[in-house]
Amino acid sequence: QVQVVESGGGLVQAGGSLRLSCTASGLTFVDYAMAWFRQAPGKEREGVSCIDWYGATSYYADSVKGRFTISRDNVKNTLYLHMNSLKPEDTAMYYCAAPAASGYCSGSWSNRNGYKYWGQGTQVTVSS
Repeated sequence: QVQVVESGGGLVQAGGSLRLSCTASGLTFVDYAMAWFRQAPGKEREGVSCIDWYGATSYYADSVKGRFTISRDNVKNTLYLHMNSLKPEDTAMYYCAAPAASGYCSGSWSNRNGYKYWGQGTQVTVSS
């Protein structure tokens, strides 16, 4: 049984930083690209970032480029999202996701329909 668990969310002031973590079990972590999504109240779930199986290639939403960095540790089966210069508009529930057995981020990586495994999310709140 696949389990995906996010952690590291919290309340932070604008301009601050947070690091989210995601651990995955029940799958061969190194075989999968991994992604972060977020969903704010009343809005669609949107892709934030995706990283390929080896960590060599990553993609970002325009809204977070230059501020967020995705990384992974295949020994620890853990995905990270380093978030700097946080803004109130970054407030959302953040989700970790894995696609259906692909080691690479597809051209449509930000489409939630391409992902099979999801965590329960971790809340990030940025105060102004």
